[in-house]
Amino acid sequence: MSGAPYDVILAGGGLANALIAWRLRTTRPSLRILLLEQADNIGGNHTWSFHDSDLDAAQRQWLAPLVSARWPDYDVIFPEDARTLDGGYASIFSADFARVIEAALGPALRVAVGIADLTPTTVCLADGEVLHAGAVIDGRGPRATERLALGYQTFLGQEVRLAAPHGLTSPIIMDASVAQQGGYRFVYVLPFAADRLLIEDTHYVDTGAWEPERLRANIATYAAARGWRIEEIVREEHGSLPIVLAGDIDRFWADLDGQPCSGLRAGLFHPTTGYSLPHAVRLAERIAALDDLTAPALFDAIRRTALDEWRGQRFFRLLNRMLFLAGDADHRWRVMQRFYRLPAPLIARFYAGRLTLGDKARLVSGKPPVPVGQALSAARKIHPHQIRKPA
Repeated sequence: MSGAPYDVILAGGGLANALIAWRLRTTRPSLRILLLEQADNIGGNHTWSFHDSDLDAAQRQWLAPLVSARWPDYDVIFPEDARTLDGGYASIFSADFARVIEAALGPALRVAVGIADLTPTTVCLADGEVLHAGAVIDGRGPRATERLALGYQTFLGQEVRLAAPHGLTSPIIMDASVAQQGGYRFVYVLPFAADRLLIEDTHYVDTGAWEPERLRANIATYAAARGWRIEEIVREEHGSLPIVLAGDIDRFWADLDGQPCSGLRAGLFHPTTGYSLPHAVRLAERIAALDDLTAPALFDAIRRTALDEWRGQRFFRLLNRMLFLAGDADHRWRVMQRFYRLPAPLIARFYAGRLTLGDKARLVSGKPPVPVGQALSAARKIHPHQIRKPA
C-alpha cells in the first residue's frame, strides 16, 4: 500500500524534527509535510534549557510559545567558589512542547506508529504501509558510529514536590560541591514553583553506562543536605548525551549515504555541554528557508551545516580532551571551576559556541588545572583511533 506523496516526511518526533515540522508548518503552510512518532506524544520526557544569548531575538520570539519557565540569572557552585551570573535562562518542558506543536501540526502529525525502515525518499511503517516523499529526515536519535570518540554526560532528573518552600529564586545549573564518584559530577536544580524543583544528578564519564539507583540515591541525599523534604516525585527523566573528543567528520557523513538527518543523529549539538536546542532552532530555520526540499538538496544543506559547526568546534573538542583525558577523574571539577571564574561575557560566548580568538587564549593561559604533560598529550589526540576506549 502506498500513501499519498509528501514534500517532507520527518521520522521521529524529537526536538529537532518537531521544530523543523513546526517551522515548516508555520512559515510554509502549503507544503505537504508529515511528522511520524512511535510514542503517543512527540518530545518524549525531557526538559530542554538554553541561555538567552544562545539565540538571537527573532529566534527567541518564535520559540517563546514553547517556553515553560524563565529566570534572569543562574548560579554555579564549586568546592572552592560560587557565583551568580546575570543573563536570561529558560526551560521547555516536553509536555508544553508537545501541546503547542501537536496542535499546530494537526493532521500533519501521526503518533503511535512504528517505523520498520526508511530511505531518503520512503518510510516503511511497522504495519507494512509505505509512505513516499521528496525527502525523509531521520531524527530518531544518535546512531552507533566508530567515526567519533566520545565521552558522555549521563543524568537522571526528578521533578519533585517538597513539603515546604525551597527558597531558591534562580536555577543552579552546576553544583559541583558534591562527591565526584569517579568523574565530573554536579547537581542541576531548576525551581519551577515555591515547592517544586527539578533535581538532576549529572556525571561526565567515559562510558554511556549508568546506574539509576545510585543517581536516585544521590538526589535524595542532595535534597536532604539542602534541608528539602520530598513529598512527591512527580516525574523522572534520564539520558546519556555524547561529548565529542575527536572524530573523522567526513567519514561520519559518508556513512550516512545520502540520508538527510537531524539533531543528535546529524551530530548537531554543543560538543561540551550537550545542549542541542540552539542547533535545532538554527537547523529548522535553515531548512524552512530552502527552495529545494528534495532529498539530495536537504542532505547537502544539512551536511554543510554540520561541517561548518564541526570546524567551528575544534577548540571545544580540545577542551573536552583536557577534561576527559588529563588528570584524575575525581578532580575534573577543577577545570570547570577555573572556567567559571572567567568573565561573564566569555562564559556566555562559550555556551553559544561563539568564542573569539581572545577568549580561546584566555581559556588556555595561565597554570592549567590538570598536569601539563597529560594536557599536551590530550591535545595531540585528534583522531578517534588515538583515544583508547574503556573496556
